[in-house]
Amino acid sequence: MRALLKAAYRFAYALMRIRWFFTRPVTLGVRLLLVQDGEVLLVRHTYQDAWFFPGGGVKRGEDLVGAARREAAEECGATLGELELFGVYTHFYSRKSDHITAFLTRDFSLTGKSDLEIERVAFFPLDALPADLSPGCRRRVEEFQRGDFPTLGMW
Repeated sequence: MRALLKAAYRFAYALMRIRWFFTRPVTLGVRLLLVQDGEVLLVRHTYQDAWFFPGGGVKRGEDLVGAARREAAEECGATLGELELFGVYTHFYSRKSDHITAFLTRDFSLTGKSDLEIERVAFFPLDALPADLSPGCRRRVEEFQRGDFPTLGMW
């Protein structure tokens, strides 16, 4: 059943990329750096072959902080304390203009529940990140380690 669901998510993601090719949408999203005890929490989606920070799209009528809290709860079962603005970024991928607001928190707890689009949730030491971490997330971790935030730029 899980393999079928993963295939369905991958197919739906491929269809969305085709749609983006023709419509060139402008999107707004959030990402979360969840850091505790020298480790960062990452998620692996069923439809992508890399590790990412939890996050996703902002819904109509939703503010950025509300979207961050919702995405954290949905993707990794996290309840967040105080959020700090980490940066605002732009990413041009699959012919869409994606605008990402990243938040940082060291104050969170996990319920252990995630939604079906998430294949895996795991903590990684900041100095031993997975080789297949998305390039944008890797740059954000490097900025965090240097204390170089908040920042603006390309994802």
